Amino acid sequence: MKYTNLGRTGLQVSIVALGCGNFGGIGSAPAFFGKGESEEEAFALMNAAWEMGINFFDTADAYGGGRSETYIGKWLQSKGAAVRDQIIISSKVFNPVGDGPNDRGLSRRHIFRQVEASLKRLGIERLDMYLIHEPDPTTPLEETLQALDDLIRQGKIHYIGASNMPAWLTAKALWISDKYNLQRFEWVQNSYSLLERHDDQELLPLCADQHLGYTPFSPLAGGWLTGKYKSAQDFPPGSRMTLRPEPYAKLLNPSTFEALESFRQQANERNISMGGLALAWVMSNPLVTAPIIGPRKIDHFQPVHEALTIELTQSDRQFLTDLFPGF
Repeated sequence: MKYTNLGRTGLQVSIVALGCGNFGGIGSAPAFFGKGESEEEAFALMNAAWEMGINFFDTADAYGGGRSETYIGKWLQSKGAAVRDQIIISSKVFNPVGDGPNDRGLSRRHIFRQVEASLKRLGIERLDMYLIHEPDPTTPLEETLQALDDLIRQGKIHYIGASNMPAWLTAKALWISDKYNLQRFEWVQNSYSLLERHDDQELLPLCADQHLGYTPFSPLAGGWLTGKYKSAQDFPPGSRMTLRPEPYAKLLNPSTFEALESFRQQANERNISMGGLALAWVMSNPLVTAPIIGPRKIDHFQPVHEALTIELTQSDRQFLTDLFPGF
């Protein structure tokens, strides 16, 4: 495993991160709380990630209704200080954690309450990385950034970032931090893959200009780039398309399946899985810090092993990109 700086910070993170969004649920959706990976299954996945050298675990306060953070906390406790001190924990705030009007968002009140709740579940004294899970149109950005700055000064968190952020709002946040001498977002975490390349247009150039890290989630597009979906009527039981298909509904068209077939041929020629090649494509972008993978079984780590051993040239990368026009 290789390690790299998170943006312009001195924090060293593995070039692949473990996404823990399916621990105890399927993301933040209350309908799936208690589902997803059990505590035992989550432990097995974290063990496998640690053995690979992955030191960057990504979670959120609302994942599994708090179960994700709780499982991570129990795993850290079982491993002791030798492991606990090496793991970089990233968590997020925004999504609902209750039924009340103030149980969500990015207000100062909610952020302060949720940091404490996350630290308690994780069993740690401070969070290495803390992100806003998405923008909050009901709270001034200045209030959010001031609250995060105060938490850094209090020693509760070390670095702050932003997820699901458009370029214009990221630029605005950086300007506010500069104007008021506040800690700034040091990285962005958006969806990015061969089937989701909107950030190439504005966000990634901004990251390059401002020396921001970039830790994309869904590098395999919810499993689409692994080849598991061969037609609009053939979704494996328990797959993301049977549980939470909404983010990927736009892919249900003949052109997507045609492009995937061409991509399958390219993977076969390189003697690598489709997932391994898709992940290698993401990692070949010099602006990508570390893609976040969400394995649900131990054998789902295989594409990571493959991606770590293949180097794509710029021409390779462009050729694979051109297989998916319009994304």
